[in-house]
Amino acid sequence: MVRIGLLSDTHGTLHPKVLHFFSEVDEIWHAGDMGSVKVADDLRKIKPLRAVFGNIDGTEIRSLFPKDMVFKCEEKKVLMTHIAGYPGHYDGRTRDLIERHRPDIVVCGHSHILKIIFNHRYNHLHINPGAAGNYGFHKSVTAVRFIIDGNNVKNMEVLDVGRRM
Repeated sequence: MVRIGLLSDTHGTLHPKVLHFFSEVDEIWHAGDMGSVKVADDLRKIKPLRAVFGNIDGTEIRSLFPKDMVFKCEEKKVLMTHIAGYPGHYDGRTRDLIERHRPDIVVCGHSHILKIIFNHRYNHLHINPGAAGNYGFHKSVTAVRFIIDGNNVKNMEVLDVGRRM
């Protein structure tokens, strides 16, 4: 059993309530647009970090994290990338990655819109945690916490708080 904390689009700012929300997780996943190495360092102080870079991330972040990650967590194969679209509207690059790797879970960011959707066409769970930073059009800070237990994804929880710190 692995408890996951998932966030994206911090844009250099890490809300203290996100840190509290992730206090009991085993791993943190960041789906891009971290915005600064300090965010990565702060997250690593809490738990192990898996992350991809996003379109606003500079060379320092890009040297530390890949554009895409495909990995196993328990019995689930995960594809994490920053810009993907969403079920029925994936961009061509993401569709190619999905068809090549056949993930059970697709994680992305970029839109600043929280979406958790089961994709019947590709038989995977799509998770976009929204935006956990202060930059962008979103009205609240969001993050997701869940458990992967063997072949089961369960206890999906959403943090949704005002942008003020």
